[in-house]
Amino acid sequence: MGKKGKKEKGRGAEKTAAKMEKKVSKRSRKEETFLYNELYIYNIRKDSWTKVEIPNPPPRRCAHQAVVVPQGGGQLWIFGGEFASPDGEQFYHYKDLWVLHLATKTWEQVRSAGGPSGRSGHRMVAWKRQLILFGGFHESTRDYIYYNDVYAFNLDTYTWSKLSPSGTGPTPRSGCQMTVTPQGNIIIYGGYSKQRVRKDVDRGTQHSDMFLLKAEEGKEGKWSWTRIHPSGVKPTPRSGFSVAVAPNHQTLLFGGVCDEEEEERLEGDFLNDLHFYDPVRNRWLAGQLKGPKVEKRRRRGRKVEPRGADKQEVKGPSAQEPLEVVREVVSEDGTVVTIKQVLAAPGAAGQLESDDNGGPEEAGMAPVEPSPRSNAMLAVKHGRLYLYGGMFEAGDRQVTLSDLYCLDLHKMEEWTVLVETDPESQEWLEETDSDEDSEEAEGAEGGGEEDEDEEDSSEEGA
Repeated sequence: MGKKGKKEKGRGAEKTAAKMEKKVSKRSRKEETFLYNELYIYNIRKDSWTKVEIPNPPPRRCAHQAVVVPQGGGQLWIFGGEFASPDGEQFYHYKDLWVLHLATKTWEQVRSAGGPSGRSGHRMVAWKRQLILFGGFHESTRDYIYYNDVYAFNLDTYTWSKLSPSGTGPTPRSGCQMTVTPQGNIIIYGGYSKQRVRKDVDRGTQHSDMFLLKAEEGKEGKWSWTRIHPSGVKPTPRSGFSVAVAPNHQTLLFGGVCDEEEEERLEGDFLNDLHFYDPVRNRWLAGQLKGPKVEKRRRRGRKVEPRGADKQEVKGPSAQEPLEVVREVVSEDGTVVTIKQVLAAPGAAGQLESDDNGGPEEAGMAPVEPSPRSNAMLAVKHGRLYLYGGMFEAGDRQVTLSDLYCLDLHKMEEWTVLVETDPESQEWLEETDSDEDSEEAEGAEGGGEEDEDEEDSSEEGA
């Protein structure tokens, strides 16, 4: 009887742990899953956002891919992504394909058989008159899977085809870098995947390898994989970084997060550094800013010497160290969210420093740079890099940003703040400890899916 009692006690503990895990998972989803299907346009000249109301848009989602092509007077193509209801009860992946005709400002869902399965975290680029899609992941209540398959969508015939490149390609992953080189090849770098090491225990991998996907000349539809090993100052391992193409055809990479996983704890080190990849030289370059130009007063100026080990350390602004500005916001439940921003040192070593106590510009102080974050949006227009939003974690909270920055890539001097972060506008979704109080998802268009079979049956409704 004693043994039986112990066995029943063990099962009870397992059930309690499973219930707690479900509750924690549900809470974490509730804090990050209020989704939108709104469309906004930022006018560079007017420095203003405009919400564009177009009938019959795609259902709300996140982690999808959007690509702009010049065909038909300009088109915005969207594939896949994921949906989660605010209460965390519904979660599924889309496999629908949409196009926004920019000339007529109309949405159209393009139905074509043979396309990729439902997924999110994939990557898609415009290549000649095709869309090339790679990777991503699919998750259900029972399991998850990461992909390394490649699909092509023909923009003339509106048809999908699955590519079977020769050679050894990347392992399955999501959230990687995917860009087209000046030579017409496609670069895949980094990404994230996880695998189950034992029951209820997963281990994540942040990839840092790079591959070249090349279309074989004279052989339509034939592609090949080649692993490449770039030199230079490589980015540290990370996921959630953002990518854009610079005017010189170099690929720029910003920010991301490096997850440190332990047995029952996951912490993220968020980044805000900038790297460039030169596909011609197959080399990484660190994106170092020169700082704003300052008029040097040679008559009264003096050269600032680097501080050595034998120099007395001076506290305060004259110590030539970055200045850290900390802002704290307290939510209604008492949670304190700290946002840190770094100011460049007022007068770098080797520069002429004025004796006058001038303003920030005279002292050579750079404007505030984007705070560390992951999943920001990048765009390059007229040689300028625009960076919007992203997210970071503060304790158990996920903070979504809405700030906007600009960097002149030709000068590489300083970031310009177009829209500052307003942390007080953050809206925390309420938590609940009850499993019975969840309501039906509001506006959950397209139907849910628990596996691929259910997803196929709901494709028409997506």
